[in-house]
Amino acid sequence: MAKQKNRNKRKKKRKALQKAPSNPRSNEKVLEVEELQVQFRTDEGIVKAVGGVTFNLSKGETLGIVGESGSGKSVTSLAIMGLVPQPPGRITGGSVKYRGNELVGASNDDMTNIRGNHIAMIFQDPMTALNPFLTVEEQMTEVTRLHLNHSHEEAIDHAINMLEMVGIPSASKRVFEYPHQFSGGMRQRVMIAMALSCKPDVLIADEPSTALDVTIQAQILELMKELQKEHGTAIILITHDLGVVANICHNVLVMYAGKIVERAESNSLFANPRHPYTLGLLGSVPRWDEQERETLTAIEGQPPDLVHLGKGCSFYERCPFSEEGCKEQEPDLLPRPDGGQFACFVDIEHAQQHEVVSD
Repeated sequence: MAKQKNRNKRKKKRKALQKAPSNPRSNEKVLEVEELQVQFRTDEGIVKAVGGVTFNLSKGETLGIVGESGSGKSVTSLAIMGLVPQPPGRITGGSVKYRGNELVGASNDDMTNIRGNHIAMIFQDPMTALNPFLTVEEQMTEVTRLHLNHSHEEAIDHAINMLEMVGIPSASKRVFEYPHQFSGGMRQRVMIAMALSCKPDVLIADEPSTALDVTIQAQILELMKELQKEHGTAIILITHDLGVVANICHNVLVMYAGKIVERAESNSLFANPRHPYTLGLLGSVPRWDEQERETLTAIEGQPPDLVHLGKGCSFYERCPFSEEGCKEQEPDLLPRPDGGQFACFVDIEHAQQHEVVSD
C-alpha cells in the first residue's frame, strides 16, 4: 500500500508540473546536431563526456536539456559554440549545423561571426565568463559594435537599455562599473543582457537563473519568452529546475553519462516518463507531504565513471528496475507512443504495477 501511495504521489507531482508552453513553433530548422562526440584527455584516461548526441532545434522552439551534473549538458552546449577547451578536450565525431552550415571544424573568423550574433550563450558562472579587468560597458559594447555596427555612443545606449530590461537599477551609472562591483545575481543579469543584445537566432541558456531570486527568475524567463515571441528565437535551456522546463519548454532531452536516455514533448514526458532515470528526476523534485513537510526522493548511488564506462546500461547500478541483461548490453533508443524515444529494456508502467501487486 505504501508503494501504491508513493506512486500516486509521483503522478500527482507530474500533473502539477505539466503545463504547455504558449509560444508557437515553426518547422524551420535552425540547428542540427548529429552524433556529437566530445572527449577529454586526463591523467586517469579518456573522459567520454558526450557520446553521440543527436537533436534538431526549430525556429521558435524551446528545448530543455536536463540531467545531473556531469551528464554532458554543458559540454554539449560548449561544443555547439566551438568553445570546448583544446587541449584537453576535442570533438571526436559528429556534426553541428547552423542553418545548414557546418560548425565543427569551422574557422575562428566564421565562429566569431556566429557567436553572440546568431548563436548566443548565457554561461552558468558569470564571474568566470566576465572579464574582471574590463568594465561592463566595454564588454557589452564590444558585441554590438562588432555585430550590429553600432557607434560607440549607440553601443552604450543599447547596453544601458539591455541592463534596464533585465532589471538592473541605475543602469546608466552601473554600466561603467567592473564585474566585481556587482553581486552574483547582478552579474548573471549582465550575462543575460549581453546574450540578448543582438537578438540571436539561437539562445543557449546554461542554468540562466541559478543565482537569481524567484522574482527576478520569473522576469528573466518572461523576457526570454518575449524575445522568442517577437523574433522566433530558438532556445536551448539547460537546467535542473523541472518546474521551469514544464513551464516554457516544448521538448525535453534527458541526458545521463553523456548520452540521451529519453526525449519527448514536455507534456508527454511529465505525464508518462519511460526511462527509470527520468522517473527518478521527477521524483527528486521537492514537494510538501500531508504533514506539511518538504520532502524529496533522492536517486540512490552516484553517476558512473566516464573514463571506465561498462558495456551495459550506464544507469544499471542505480536503477530500481534493472534486470541482469541490462548489465551486459546497452539499450538503443526505442520509440515512445507519442513520437519520442527512450533507451531502456524495462516497461516502467508494468514494473510499477508489478511492484504494487507484489507489495
